[in-house]
Amino acid sequence: MAVVGYSGPVNEPPVSEVAEVSKELGRKLAEEGHIVITGGRDGVMELVSKAAKMAGGLVIGILPKREGEGYVNPYLDVPVYTSMDFQMRSHILVHSAEAVVSIGGEIGTAVEILLAYASGKKLIFLKGTGGWTDRFTSVLIDGKFLDNRKTAAVLQAESVDEVINLLKWR
Repeated sequence: MAVVGYSGPVNEPPVSEVAEVSKELGRKLAEEGHIVITGGRDGVMELVSKAAKMAGGLVIGILPKREGEGYVNPYLDVPVYTSMDFQMRSHILVHSAEAVVSIGGEIGTAVEILLAYASGKKLIFLKGTGGWTDRFTSVLIDGKFLDNRKTAAVLQAESVDEVINLLKWR
């Protein structure tokens, strides 16, 4: 299960504004037995990874760098060093996941949302978390599609419990 969202320091906005929901999501994904996949860096990625790991989950980070370069969050069981830029590594992240959950996010998250949609992946927006997650909700066609091809319905959740329930629905 991939989780995408804001990067940046975990104690500063906008990440700090979604810290509790990010940790709750990581914990509940692990408790449900999901393997958690993130971009392996800071921000939402780190918060989700830490909570999932503390709950006994397996955490994979798809990193846009080589080993020894830049920040890697310390809660990864499997760091995958791609030596790719952020956009290219996002292909691996999205295509490695059964579904993608989005929390807030800036342009990198927008890229991951569009990749998930174009690939027909189950895509869930955690509403009220800001960034591209909420921006995209305002332009959905018929309240659930990102374009007229209607590749796959975008699901929207009001809470982490609703995300977990949507992940169970096929």
